[in-house]
Amino acid sequence: MIRRATIMALLAGGVLAAACTPTVRVKVDPITIYAKLDADVRVRLDKEVQTLIQQNPNLF
Repeated sequence: MIRRATIMALLAGGVLAAACTPTVRVKVDPITIYAKLDADVRVRLDKEVQTLIQQNPNLF
């Protein structure tokens, strides 16, 4: 009788432990990088700043 109760308790515990197993899902969205555009904008701004400084040397 005690042996049967022990087996039933172990089976019930195993079923409960299996039912609580978490599921983890990872979703990764694609990443778009505009590195060339960024570099081009920086070069243009640097040239414009150099031109403005040359035209207005007392600006700073």
